[in-house]
Amino acid sequence: MLSAEEVQQYHADGYLIKRQFFSREESQRLLEKSRSDKVLQESAIRRDDKDGRTTKLTVWNHPIDDLYGMFSRNKRLVTAVEQLMGEPVYHYHSKIMLKEPRVGGAWEWHQDYGYWYKNGCLYPLMLSAMIAIDRATTDNGCLQVLKGSHHVGRVNHGVTGGQVGADMQRVDAAVSRHELIHCELEQGDVLFLHCNTLHKSAANLSDNPRWSYIIAYNAVRNDPLWEHHHASYTPLKTVDGNAIMQWKEDTGSSDHQALIFNTDKDSGDRTED
Repeated sequence: MLSAEEVQQYHADGYLIKRQFFSREESQRLLEKSRSDKVLQESAIRRDDKDGRTTKLTVWNHPIDDLYGMFSRNKRLVTAVEQLMGEPVYHYHSKIMLKEPRVGGAWEWHQDYGYWYKNGCLYPLMLSAMIAIDRATTDNGCLQVLKGSHHVGRVNHGVTGGQVGADMQRVDAAVSRHELIHCELEQGDVLFLHCNTLHKSAANLSDNPRWSYIIAYNAVRNDPLWEHHHASYTPLKTVDGNAIMQWKEDTGSSDHQALIFNTDKDSGDRTED
């Protein structure tokens, strides 16, 4: 359970870092699984930044009984998300970001709701939980946020290079008024991010990878107004907190490939982080 002070901090700042939310053993399972997951890596979409560097991401909508689902459906995580949101949520989509050493590109300034508003989500009752698979540092392109910038409200977004970015006139104004925070994370830390918080990440020019598992949640009452490639309301079936360590490799893992989709092909989407 998060404390009342942590919930208050999230609403004031637009983000919350919870250190060692997942144990070293749980985090190591996620690292080993993702590094060995050929389906995950071969299905990755490529996104170029304005300098031509490339970052890869793999996206899916529905959690199943694989290891990734044991994280996104984990009662510990879902409970924390619902505390921050103040209401029931469902799984909107998941993605794993693969920011490789030396070549991993930057992500331009944006808000997640800058995309999701266009998907038909009427209210900014959404957040992302970013789980650090690798250590995230300034050197390898950790997430940067403008503290409290979610109070600005939704900013218009347009295409920048191969990505969708926020209106830079608004961003520049926000930069002059809000503190820039480099969200350095250790393996197993979780960053909870309000969907209207302006954020970006720099290119990975280090020798170390920076992979992260990002799970987007939407309020049940914020079901999209129209059908889109991301999930409409589907009941979220949580699993016990110890499900990560109890999971076995052959449990549902063969179904994961069918859930991964290519956003270039399916929607022209340019997501994100």
